Amino acid sequence: MEHLLDNPIWNALISGNSNLAHGNSQVKCYAENVAPFVGFEDYSTANFNILYKLVTNQRVLAVVSAEEITIPNNWKVLNNMKILQLVFDDPIPQEPVNQELVTLTDQHIPAMLALTKMTNPGPFSERTIDFGNYNGIFNNGELAAMAGYRTQPSPYIEISAVCTHPDHLGKGYAGTLINYHIRQIVAASGIPYLHSRIDNANAIRLYQKLGFSIRKEMTFNIIQKN
Repeated sequence: MEHLLDNPIWNALISGNSNLAHGNSQVKCYAENVAPFVGFEDYSTANFNILYKLVTNQRVLAVVSAEEITIPNNWKVLNNMKILQLVFDDPIPQEPVNQELVTLTDQHIPAMLALTKMTNPGPFSERTIDFGNYNGIFNNGELAAMAGYRTQPSPYIEISAVCTHPDHLGKGYAGTLINYHIRQIVAASGIPYLHSRIDNANAIRLYQKLGFSIRKEMTFNIIQKN
């Protein structure tokens, strides 16, 4: 039986993120200003053709799969990379968060966009905040670090957009934010998980230190409608 996290986007869009889903019973995606991710019930050519009719010309989309998949010729592959999927499985209770965290709202979107543009933690758009539960750490009035939720294939919840301003590296901000979200997710009977670029050794070490284990290597395709 296929694991929920082998097809995380589809399973999120039919469960925890169903309120953000656009599409039909075979293909679903998020609004363009929320996230580029698209989910398929299966990765068939027929479903890619359904997607082609659903989205606007030149739209860029992200496809996450457990294995390499064939992208039909009417799509341009902009990038193909491997990412690691990690799941929290540490039974040891996390330490309470001592750093003051600020709930991020629409008024913080310009600062969030600026920080993610500078640090490139992954796709982040004007309404990515709609995934919910974004928190930040401010230093002298500047957004120094942030993290929040993204895909939610229930009961799993992805911690995402983990980033720290270059001027504030080494202060433990990322660990503080992740630790906070772990506690919140586990308290709600969820299971935290996240993704990392396979070459981001520093991030992977941090995630493992905080109780995450590598579950699987995933394929990440960035495609564009021709």
